[in-house]
Amino acid sequence: MGRPLAERLRPQALDEYIGQEHLVGKNGVFRRFMETGNVPSFILWGPPGVGKTTLARLVANSLQRPFYTLSAVAAGVKDVREAIDSARKQQFFNTPSPFLFIDEIHRFNKSQQDSLLGAVEQGVITLIGATTENPSFEVISPLLSRCQVYVLNPMNDAELRTLLHRAVETDAELRERGVEVVETEALLRFSGGDARKLLNILDILAASTDGRITISDKSVTDALQQNIALYDKNGEQHYDVISAFIKSVRGSDPNAAVYYLARMLAGGEEPRFIARRLAILAAEDIGLANPNALLMANAAFDIVHKIGMPEARIVLSEATVYLANSPKSNASYMAIERATAFVNGDTTNRPVPLHIRNAPTSLMKDLGYHKGYRYAHDFEGGFAELEFMPAGLEGTRFYEPNTDNATEVRFAERIAQLWKGKY
Repeated sequence: MGRPLAERLRPQALDEYIGQEHLVGKNGVFRRFMETGNVPSFILWGPPGVGKTTLARLVANSLQRPFYTLSAVAAGVKDVREAIDSARKQQFFNTPSPFLFIDEIHRFNKSQQDSLLGAVEQGVITLIGATTENPSFEVISPLLSRCQVYVLNPMNDAELRTLLHRAVETDAELRERGVEVVETEALLRFSGGDARKLLNILDILAASTDGRITISDKSVTDALQQNIALYDKNGEQHYDVISAFIKSVRGSDPNAAVYYLARMLAGGEEPRFIARRLAILAAEDIGLANPNALLMANAAFDIVHKIGMPEARIVLSEATVYLANSPKSNASYMAIERATAFVNGDTTNRPVPLHIRNAPTSLMKDLGYHKGYRYAHDFEGGFAELEFMPAGLEGTRFYEPNTDNATEVRFAERIAQLWKGKY
């Protein structure tokens, strides 16, 4: 075969596009883009193989506007500036700005993203970014504020079956070979909502057999036996392995934790995703039993963000081992859960006690704001007994110290000593 099946089947019109009905359907925003020609800068956020690049190209082609493309994996600031200069030369009086498509925009560092700002603000380009990572974390705020974000979803089984039948019925090379579809369960499972992966599996089947192609659970599994990694960051195992990793750290097993860490890294998982999970885990599962765990996790996230792979694996390993070996407490996590549940179910807008309100004006002072407040540092031990809860909540407990670790035992003793049984 020549070109991959995914390229041969790439849609040439919006009506050929499968999936993302909320964006491309009858009342979808991308239909309006093509009807009006008014297209803002936007970012497409979704997993691999759901049509981000295709959708960007369809918009540009339908409006017949110049389309420049960069991959954030290989491009630098110089490439960005050259693309912007080329776009600027394409501008004529009252003509819409060219599109600049940046694939994997989350891999651009701050200076690379900064280099886009001026051109976006001035309308020299209409930026289209594609990312598999949450733009809130990976795209700088000034750039994100100038872009609409559209979320693309994994393809469901019905959409993948539609794609399969289109491939079998319309692709000249597959028609020439002949395809018999016996079963699709394994094909859909291995595809994991990824259209490109499904078409790549069909390519593998075609390359591994002679004559007629049979699609069955056995034929797909046999063909993929040497092609499926132990860890698939975009499929079902993604969730299984990250779950096992978190539970191993929570369960204080550094050996299992490092094993699952290696599984994720070998499968191509984004290191920053792992670092974020460690930061959450440090607060949720270790908490006040070892407050240094959160500092370690935060430092690891910062360093991983700065240095990238392959060295980031060492930083992640150090943080993983440290967190796995730390004592555990979820008392802080449970405290905010209890407080949140209470607030969500509390129908009254409870007034803050007057004595702990701020009083920036004379009127507020006359109304009693701040009156009776006792500044803790003016008293022995830095404590002045005062009521901080709204009326009706006096003595309500949300934080329950975990007395299985020394740090929170001291917290519990201090609370009991200061508040004399109130909490």
